[in-house]
Amino acid sequence: MPEQSDNQKGMIARFMALPTDSVPKTVFVAVVLCLVASMVVSAAAVSLRPTQQANAVKDKQVNILQVAGRYEPGMDVTEAFADFEPKVLELATGEFTDAFDPATFDDRAAADDPDLSIALTEDPASIGRQSRFMTVYLLRDENGDIDRVILPIHGYGLWSTLYGFIALEEDGNDIYGLQFYSHGETPGLGAEVDNPRWKSQWNGKKVGNEDGVQITVARAVPPAGPEYHVDGLSGATLTTRGVDNLVKFWLDDTGYGPFLDNLKAGEI
Repeated sequence: MPEQSDNQKGMIARFMALPTDSVPKTVFVAVVLCLVASMVVSAAAVSLRPTQQANAVKDKQVNILQVAGRYEPGMDVTEAFADFEPKVLELATGEFTDAFDPATFDDRAAADDPDLSIALTEDPASIGRQSRFMTVYLLRDENGDIDRVILPIHGYGLWSTLYGFIALEEDGNDIYGLQFYSHGETPGLGAEVDNPRWKSQWNGKKVGNEDGVQITVARAVPPAGPEYHVDGLSGATLTTRGVDNLVKFWLDDTGYGPFLDNLKAGEI
């Protein structure tokens, strides 16, 4: 043991005697700095996680308020969002379920859970799997009747999955607004989905008629007429096609169709 200790001391002495700019010392300092930095980053990530989660919830609430036309800068978001009634919807039946808590149910996590989702064989929105349950948001008027419904939607564009909300009037057919809150599309092209002028086109459009879903995002006006048309994004053909596909997917029988039928029939 004493001989081993002496050897160790000798190695340390030889290391300390090396020039400051020697390779061993440079590598040693770099490794130590990396370890310290990783520990600091890990500690910061853990300590900031609750704040990050709270900010994510607030951002989602802001987007719901915006798409429903209820957002004003400087407002108390939590207080304003209290007017919305979250409900977990079973897509296949178009009916609400009490099997999950709307305050904690995670639509994205459910889409990855084989017990709560289905693998899509026909997948125009390019999402792979679809949750059988989605959280929707009801906004009621002073009489307690439904004024607007806010539906989460998502699908693939050119480079990324776009996540957003579409707001419908109480008849389930008139569109109040649409906006995306998360995507990675090309700035100046596909990212123009965030342009207020483009988003404003959705207000007053209609979902469909007796022949089914007709709303179309494209450069040309569809045969159904201008009330079903949202102009495509200039120079972003694939993003435009992706938005068109995902909106049709979610508003048809593959998504919220049964729910919208129940809404129109006054069964909600």
